[in-house]
Amino acid sequence: MEKAQNNSMETHVTDFILLGLSHPPNLRIFLFLVFLVIYILTQLGNMLILLTVWADPQFHVRPMYILLGVLSFLDMWLSIVIVPRIILSFVPISKAIHFGGWVAQLDSFHFLESTQCFLYTLTAYDRYLATCQPLHYPVPMNGCLYTMLVAGAWGAASIHGTIQATLTFWLSYCGPNQVDYFFCDIPAILRLACANTTINEPVTFVDIRVVAASYFLLILPSYTNIVYAILQIHTADGRCKAFSTCGSHLTVVTIYYVPCIFIYLLPDSKSPLDGELALFYTVVTPLLNPLIYIPRNKEVKSALRKLAGGGWAIK
Repeated sequence: MEKAQNNSMETHVTDFILLGLSHPPNLRIFLFLVFLVIYILTQLGNMLILLTVWADPQFHVRPMYILLGVLSFLDMWLSIVIVPRIILSFVPISKAIHFGGWVAQLDSFHFLESTQCFLYTLTAYDRYLATCQPLHYPVPMNGCLYTMLVAGAWGAASIHGTIQATLTFWLSYCGPNQVDYFFCDIPAILRLACANTTINEPVTFVDIRVVAASYFLLILPSYTNIVYAILQIHTADGRCKAFSTCGSHLTVVTIYYVPCIFIYLLPDSKSPLDGELALFYTVVTPLLNPLIYIPRNKEVKSALRKLAGGGWAIK
């Protein structure tokens, strides 16, 4: 039975229970340890990148490394918002989240993801300039423009996250309160609304689809031009060096966007694998930044040696 949509944030449900990831009971301890290790590595690896960018003055004026530092900061917070709740789902304790906590996690998640989408787009443009127009690179990618773009990304993401949280929790929730998902996201919570979501769903998902699709479509021209420029290089060694400047970023973007396409961009997609796919952009990509960028970037490794005072042997 449909009920009229409330005009306030009041709800009959005070707590939601996250059921977490589906798993065999005998793997509970193993999965608990796996996600705990992932969380620790994510925090340590991204903190290492942040310290490296902060400690080396040459990175302070280079947009690529400033963007890498900002992405690492966002990855740390995304991991803090999502992964501890997954870890707790494998522990035999109460899995209830208060209504206010649910709102905070959903708002934070969409804020962080929206900012990441923009920074991935900006990083793709940075790699395009470095590969296709290296002589003109310092002109468009100056500090003033970078500051304005990043500040604009944070501001727009704040508005986006607030809109999504407001649209979702303006509805009435009167039960059931069990959510078959591992974090607080819109597709899972809307299924529990006891109000009419005929208007809410199109507005919410159009907003998400427009934001994600716009950023993705802005990334494609950059990499199309990069691939074309690389193919024009006559030597295999030259092509390999050119690709190394953008291969890491392309790997992260692919792992990030492909699951998002299935969950958010495909209409009426309600696959039972949505939860597993969401792990890629909520858990895997925050871990990938340090695992991909540190081993493959000679400048970062050199800075790490200086940071460690020559005590680390990084090959």
